Amino acid sequence: MVKAYVLIVTSPGATRRVAMALKAIDHVTEVHEVMGPYDIVAVIEAEQLTDVPPILADQIRTLEGIQSTTSLVAFPV
Repeated sequence: MVKAYVLIVTSPGATRRVAMALKAIDHVTEVHEVMGPYDIVAVIEAEQLTDVPPILADQIRTLEGIQSTTSLVAFPV
């Protein structure tokens, strides 16, 4: 199992709407609104590393209200 943390910056006023949309995406297991340089942290869990880029590109980054994302892929130790 591969886990990725997605740090998201949203447009002003869009954070709650984006967070709710993220919860409906397959493989997104957690969504947290946070304070600081990012507005949302989402957690993706996928079977293999090659599953992560399509989730990011096709399902998350296309959501209206997202200005930028930073992805951190964690590998089991």
